[in-house]
Amino acid sequence: MKTVKAAVVSCGGVVIYRNKVLLLYKNQNGRHMGWVMPKGNLEENESYKQAALREVKEESGVTARALKYLGKTQYTFKGAPLDNPTAEPEILTKTVHWYLMTTNSFYCKPQAEEFFADVGFYKQHEAYHLLKFHDERQIMRRAFIEYTKNNPRRGMKG
Repeated sequence: MKTVKAAVVSCGGVVIYRNKVLLLYKNQNGRHMGWVMPKGNLEENESYKQAALREVKEESGVTARALKYLGKTQYTFKGAPLDNPTAEPEILTKTVHWYLMTTNSFYCKPQAEEFFADVGFYKQHEAYHLLKFHDERQIMRRAFIEYTKNNPRRGMKG
């Protein structure tokens, strides 16, 4: 395996509607992959916000609108370079730029081509326990703080 690190940029959305957050369940070839929030790679000539909105739509079927940039997360993983998927795997460093988003309904549909088997909106405490990755739990918490900051009624149960 190569020790060279390549950089990958992704963008994603923390979509909150009626105090519930959108999660996707990934199950690739029968392997349990876990619950995640929608995100994906930045395409050429695309802004971070455009990429995040596109990925939310592609992966979940949700038409969202971005409210605020939340920040970024970063992690490393072993994989083939995006520009050469058949190459020897290498260590990739991925930076994900996150946006707080909202939508107008609970409608969602998982993108089967990306191995998403389920999608839905979950209460914050449910999502916290379902999410596979610590960094996604942290960015989700930040999103809920921002979501309720300017309108305390949004944080109320109902």
